[in-house]
Amino acid sequence: MSAPVARRSHLVDLTPFRSSPAFFRLWLGTGIAGVGGQMTVVAVSLHIYDLTGSTGAVALVGVVGLLPMIIAGLYGGVLADRFDRRIVAIAAESVAWVSVLCLAGLAWFHIDVLWFYYVLTTLTAVATTIVSATRMAIVPRLVDKELLPAASALGGISMGIAITVGPALAGVLVATIGIQWTYTIDAVLFLAAFTGVLTLPAIVPEGGSSTRGVRALREGLGFLRRAPNIRLGFLIDIVAMTFGMARVLYPAVGALVIGGGAITVGILFAAGATGTLLSSLLSGRLGQVRRQGLAIRNSVMAYGGFMLAFGLVLLPLGTDRSGSITDSLSTANIPALALAALALAGAGAADNVSSVFRTTMLQSAVPDSMRGRTQGIYIVVVTGGPRLGDAFVGLVVATTLLWLPSVLGGLLIVSLVGVLVRLNPSFRDYDALDPKA
Repeated sequence: MSAPVARRSHLVDLTPFRSSPAFFRLWLGTGIAGVGGQMTVVAVSLHIYDLTGSTGAVALVGVVGLLPMIIAGLYGGVLADRFDRRIVAIAAESVAWVSVLCLAGLAWFHIDVLWFYYVLTTLTAVATTIVSATRMAIVPRLVDKELLPAASALGGISMGIAITVGPALAGVLVATIGIQWTYTIDAVLFLAAFTGVLTLPAIVPEGGSSTRGVRALREGLGFLRRAPNIRLGFLIDIVAMTFGMARVLYPAVGALVIGGGAITVGILFAAGATGTLLSSLLSGRLGQVRRQGLAIRNSVMAYGGFMLAFGLVLLPLGTDRSGSITDSLSTANIPALALAALALAGAGAADNVSSVFRTTMLQSAVPDSMRGRTQGIYIVVVTGGPRLGDAFVGLVVATTLLWLPSVLGGLLIVSLVGVLVRLNPSFRDYDALDPKA
C-alpha cells in the first residue's frame, strides 16, 4: 500500500465518490434505506415497551435474534465468497423488506401478539446481517486500496445520517401519527437499497473457494486463527459493544428518569448518531494515520469513558414510576437530557473513529477470497455485540438502578481494552503501510 497523500483539510475526503460512481450509488441507496431501518429499530422498542411496560421485554428483542444472526453472518459470508455478491445482496434485501412489510401489517391490523414481533425483527436482523457482510466485501472491489479509509469514513456519514435522522424522526412520528405509519415509511424508504445494489456490476469473488458449507466456514475460521490483528480487533469490539450499549434503557429513561417519553427516546437514539456523523464529516486526516491499532485502542477507551459519563448523568435522578412513554417533552429534565445527549454524542464519535480503522484494517489486510467470510464474522461481532450488550443491560437493570449498566460497563471497557492491547504488541505496532492480518 502506498503512502497516502497528505491532506490539510479535516473535512471528509470525497475522492471515492469521484473515482467510483458505483460506490456512490451503493452508498446513497444504503444511506436512504438506513434511515428507514433505524426508524423501525426505535419503533419496535417503543411498541414492545408500550405493550409490556418492561425493559426486559425490549432487551429480549436482541437476545432472541442473537443465535440466528450469528448463523446468518457466518454462512452469509460463505455465500459472498462463492457467488456473485450482487445477487447475494439482492436476495437478502428482499427478505428484509418483506419482514418490514409484515411488521407494518401487524401494526395496521392491531395484532399485538408479542412473539410475532420477535420473529419478524429476528428475520430482519438475519437478512440485514447478510446484506452488510456482502456489501462490505464489495467495497474494496469498487475503490482503490489507499482510498479505503476515506470510503469507511463516508460509510460513517451514511450510518450517522441514518441513525441521527431515523431515531429522531421515529420519535416524532410515533408520538404524532403512530407506529403503523412509522413502519410503513420504512418499507418505502427500503426500496432505495435495491436501487443501490441493482446498478452494480457483477462482483464474483477473486480466487474464490471451491469448498462449500461447513468446510468453507472452517477455512474462514482457520484464516482468522492466523490473523492476530484482525482477531484482536474483533475482540475489542465485542468488549465495547457488550459493556457499552445503553439503547434498551432509553424507553425507561424517557418514561421514568429524564421524562419526555417518545420524544426523549428519539433524542437519545439520535445523539450517538450525531457524534458519528460529525466525526465522519471531520475525518479528512484519518487516512494519514499509520498506527491504526493504537488509534483503535484510544478511540474505544474514549467510548468507554463517554458511556461512563452517561451513567453518571442518570445516577442522581432516581425514577418516577408515574411516568408514561407518551409524555411530552415539556415534562423532561432538560439539563439532564442535554448532558446525556452530549455523552452519547461523544460515544458515537469515538465508536465511529474506531470503526473506520477496524474496517480499513479488514479490507486492506484480508485477501478478496476471504473477505466475505471475514466480513461475515465481523458483522456478527458488530451486530451481535450490541445484542450481548442488551442482555448485559437486561441483567444489570434487574437491580432497578438504571444508571448502573453504563457506569459499570464504561469502567470495564476502559480497563479491559487497555490490558488487551498491552498484551498484543503486533496490534499496537500495526502499520497501515504494511497491512498484516
